[in-house]
Amino acid sequence: MNTEADRVRRGFERIHGGAPEGVWAAPGRVNLIGEHTDYNDGFALPMALPQAALAAVRRRTDGLLRLHSAQGDGRVTELRVADLAPGSVPGWARYPAGVVWALRERGLPVGGADLHLDSTVPPGAGLSSSAALECVVAVAYEELYGLGLGRPELARVAQYAENAFAGVPCGVMDQMASVCCAQGSALHLDSRSLEVRQVPFDLAGHGLRLLVLDTRVAHDLADGAYAALRAGCERAAGLLGLPALRDLAEAGLAGALRGLPAGLVPLVRHVVTENARVERAVTRLAAGEPEALGPLLTEGHASLRDDYGTSCPETDLAVGAAVAAGALGARMTGGGFGGSVIALVRAGESARVTAAVADAFAQAGFRAPAALEAVPSAGARRVG
Repeated sequence: MNTEADRVRRGFERIHGGAPEGVWAAPGRVNLIGEHTDYNDGFALPMALPQAALAAVRRRTDGLLRLHSAQGDGRVTELRVADLAPGSVPGWARYPAGVVWALRERGLPVGGADLHLDSTVPPGAGLSSSAALECVVAVAYEELYGLGLGRPELARVAQYAENAFAGVPCGVMDQMASVCCAQGSALHLDSRSLEVRQVPFDLAGHGLRLLVLDTRVAHDLADGAYAALRAGCERAAGLLGLPALRDLAEAGLAGALRGLPAGLVPLVRHVVTENARVERAVTRLAAGEPEALGPLLTEGHASLRDDYGTSCPETDLAVGAAVAAGALGARMTGGGFGGSVIALVRAGESARVTAAVADAFAQAGFRAPAALEAVPSAGARRVG
């Protein structure tokens, strides 16, 4: 038996008594390129991580939802599914509870359940720990209640839970990555149509590694900054007469910028050039040239730092130190305002790049970063 699934099953039996009906997993993600493009109907290129949220689940017939997390305070959060409403559930429990609410909002015949959750996705690191919690509940409920929803529909349900129930105005990329990624591939995502294409990403075969450097600066996308960026993009699209910024081609960027208020210019420039970077990255991967991603990563970070304003001193330092130590390229990943940096390195240089970033943080008086290796992994699935 899967050892992680076995651990979560035993946790369920200890907390809830008896056996669960199954154990499911949904991974966190890193986004290789294509940041803040999803809510602009654009393109992204995420990949799933080995780190995942696991859930042991058993249906209930009394309308109660009983939630327990191995990372929580030890208490079971007990809710009535009929009483679920936006703003009614605080803390981590709002993510799994929001999915049950979102399914019921669709008119689907779902009821209560006992859940025991255990996640290895670092929270606050920009690796989609909340999306992993949402998606693992979505896939478990889909199977247990026979809902017949496809993977993109499950991602939309999870996104709606985060937007309307948890109050975070995120796009759909995190949830699509968690449910749709395939092992050994990156996911080329069209956020408008939800069409996806698996793009082979054989790092090891090309003598490469992808490092994730967690700055330990926790981010909170519900604090208003993210919502302000999204609103600015929507305003710019409206002023340009476009459904979304995705509809502005890079060739028309200079002319479009001349007609916009100064405050919107950098937002539009980032989104349009970032979409173009995604397309270039997919072309390079399809040609079997993953090392060519390096300069695109560094270019993307400069755009996020200078135009979109979502970087911070720690992420800037991590990118600069990694590149100076020999990384092929590096950038912040995720919504920003903290979180993690990814660095593409040659296989023999992982330790040196990691040590250089740690030394730079120590000299700056920053908290020591954490490091892990990102390996393109499978999306949400039943594991026990």
